[in-house]
Amino acid sequence: MLELKGITKDYPSGDTVVHALKGISVTFRDREFVSILGQSGCGKTTLLNIIGGLDQYTRGDLVINGRSTKSYLDRDWDTYRNHSVGFVFQSYNLIPHQSVIANVEMALLLSGAPASERRRRAEEALAQVGLADHIHKKPNQLSGGQMQRVAIARAIVNDPEIILADEPTGALDTDTSVEVMEILKRLSRDRLVIMVTHNPQLAEAYSDRIVRIQDGLITSDTDPVDPERERLSAEQIQQHAVADVRKGKRGMSYLSAIGLSFNNLMTKKGRTLLTAFAGSIGIIGIALILSLSDGAQNYIADTEESTMGSYPLTIQQTSMDMASMMTAMMGTSDEVSSANTSGEVESKDLVTDMVSGVANGATENDMEAIKAWLDGNPGDIQDYVTDIQYSYDSPLNVFKSDTSDGVVQVNPATVMDALGFSMSGSTQTEMLSSMSGGSGSAYDVWTPLLANKETWERDYDVVAGRMPESWNEVVVYVDKNDRISDYTLYALGLLDQDELRGMMSDVLAGEKVEAHEKTSYTYDDLLDLTFKIVPESSKYAEDDEGVWQDMSEDTAYMREVVDDADEIRVVGIVRPSEDNEVGSNWGAVLYTPELMEHLIGEVDASAAVAAQRDNPSVDIFTGVTFPDDTEVELDMDAIDAMIEQMPASQGDELRAYIDELRDEGMSDEAIASAFSRQLSNQTDNATYEGNLEKLGVADLDDPYSISIYPIDFEAKEYIDGLIDDYNAQIRADGEGTEIQYTDIVGTMMSSVTDIVNSLTYILISFVAISLVVSSIMIGIITYISVLERTKEIGILRSIGASKRDVSRIFTAETFIIGFVSGVLGILVTVLLDIPANMIIEQVSGVRDLAAVPAGAGAVLVAISVVLSLIAGLAPSRMAAKKDPVTALRTE
Repeated sequence: MLELKGITKDYPSGDTVVHALKGISVTFRDREFVSILGQSGCGKTTLLNIIGGLDQYTRGDLVINGRSTKSYLDRDWDTYRNHSVGFVFQSYNLIPHQSVIANVEMALLLSGAPASERRRRAEEALAQVGLADHIHKKPNQLSGGQMQRVAIARAIVNDPEIILADEPTGALDTDTSVEVMEILKRLSRDRLVIMVTHNPQLAEAYSDRIVRIQDGLITSDTDPVDPERERLSAEQIQQHAVADVRKGKRGMSYLSAIGLSFNNLMTKKGRTLLTAFAGSIGIIGIALILSLSDGAQNYIADTEESTMGSYPLTIQQTSMDMASMMTAMMGTSDEVSSANTSGEVESKDLVTDMVSGVANGATENDMEAIKAWLDGNPGDIQDYVTDIQYSYDSPLNVFKSDTSDGVVQVNPATVMDALGFSMSGSTQTEMLSSMSGGSGSAYDVWTPLLANKETWERDYDVVAGRMPESWNEVVVYVDKNDRISDYTLYALGLLDQDELRGMMSDVLAGEKVEAHEKTSYTYDDLLDLTFKIVPESSKYAEDDEGVWQDMSEDTAYMREVVDDADEIRVVGIVRPSEDNEVGSNWGAVLYTPELMEHLIGEVDASAAVAAQRDNPSVDIFTGVTFPDDTEVELDMDAIDAMIEQMPASQGDELRAYIDELRDEGMSDEAIASAFSRQLSNQTDNATYEGNLEKLGVADLDDPYSISIYPIDFEAKEYIDGLIDDYNAQIRADGEGTEIQYTDIVGTMMSSVTDIVNSLTYILISFVAISLVVSSIMIGIITYISVLERTKEIGILRSIGASKRDVSRIFTAETFIIGFVSGVLGILVTVLLDIPANMIIEQVSGVRDLAAVPAGAGAVLVAISVVLSLIAGLAPSRMAAKKDPVTALRTE
């Protein structure tokens, strides 16, 4: 039962108040067709809006099923309009961008009905009003009568208790009006139908009851209701309250709001697309910057990773402070001193500073302790390195297998000796190694592979054959154009080093040097190469008197040693891969770490090493006991005693030499002093350990150098931190030796990444201004949309949409625009990256540099959505606050 008690409604109008209703008291039955008649402006529509919960009364009370509405909250009125009331308007008030069935489903959507149920009930309602064949049409494709019947179907789809019709036939012709009135009459059989009209003929023809109103007051009622007699019992009121609770109200879901907004945006495709494109400009700018920045970072990372293969962190047995030496050489170590006012030229220390700088910075690393520390995987270091390579000072002596034309040593290479350089082998090695910048020697063309075989696939492409599978297999390394330097060809014995003899002298003499004729080799030629590996200890042979002699200059002996040595086979030819930016231009022979381990084992098991270890107090190369002090002071008696200990042949030669010196007039004291000096010089390395080192003995737990290959720059910095922690612990314990290491890459490229990042941030901060402008524009577009859809807001509120539902609809609209802007920005950036990459490749030769990172693209889309939602907050709140009655009057 619906009961109005003294309802008044006042409207402020400027400085005055308009009294639209002046105390309306009327009761309606649950089932009847009531027509409210009156002149325009008499308050009948206001009364209808108050009954429907669209407008609120100023004073009085509206009692619904025995419950006063004075305590109703907004959500109670929303539920009431959605479940208990159905509106039929004179101007139909259909949502134009929704289909017929979608308009009818709207009330069910707001009530939270499942999709399948919504569809079924909407089709039933449309069939009930005779529109079953028009469910997919848009409202503008229907006649006036059909649109009004759609409005009726929408009003009844939720099976409300009350139908409120405001001039339902005001815009219809006579025949159509009769059809609509017949439908309303039929509906009044099982519910209350209240119709506002100014047509007395239709009211008298179809109404069960006519209530006349004038100037805000009821003037007559053809069938008044006795409120006391119709008033519900307490039990009935409770039943209605329980029923209302069961109806509940779930409201519009986000997905439904997005669908509603999407349909609206699709009616304005051009404007929506332009808005989205304008909103995407900032995204395009940032995405382009990120695509270039990320590409540059990836390029740097790839370069760093491949560079790490040639420039690892290097820990040497003896570490020198090369930075101090360079500082001294450049003169930058000279402190600012007082001006020279003596009038004379004073000396300035340069060599002294250089030498003292190196000496002060020279430290001995405890390689055995460092290897043990690394083997313990501190800080999970293995996860941050490509590999850790250990080098040993046991010489890798490699010879050509074919000794028919003589013994040819291919490693350590003798090319520089053939050219006439007078530097020692070690000096040449160090010089050329520093020139190459790598941990391996550029002087020796035999270079170890990393133990991590995954790096083989990364760094090398197999041209022919395969990669090594055992210690005695190697591969030939050529450049990217399948070329190999003549230096390497000379070193490997493929070219005759005799061609180089005297070449340097000819050049210095000003003579023109003719280049050798270019040669080429088939893959099979190189794959047929074999070599022999000769342990350093094999160069020594024991004579008849038990003294071990260096036989490296004895061609016959060395030919026999080489012929009996282990064979090394070339099993493949490789070139640097596309990802290997630091591929060698020299060419090389690459061997596995197992080769060095095998060689160390061979040296360890050799007869010479066994002889020295069996008699550690005697020098096997002289047969003399190792002196306790290298500063030897001898007299002739001591010399005679020493000669007695020597083999007879050596002793006889030495006595003959002493006799010659005496014949030349030297005194015994001078001879003894000369012998003391000579013996002191000869015994500098004449120690047990020195002899083992001379024989090539090495300890696998005590490497000569350690090369750590970080995965990338970040990993290198992490490893730097681990070493710093190690050194800090050494200082804290006061025991052990700190790690001194060389970091060439860190010196060369430490700030490159930071520079790229800084430029990226600066550019993004400028481009981000366009994002703010885009957000403001989206906010304006959303505000315009609110103004355009004001009537739709009123329609939604009339069928039970809450303020939150209305706000959600416009929030969904900004979400869609923001999402489309973000996706469009990323797609446009991807397209722009194509010509950008073409230009970059033409200018720098770097391919496919610019590419939008997937993660960054997703983040940018999310940022676009968030900014759009923020921009749409104010318009959405404004839409939610609109008065539904005022909104419905908007055209």
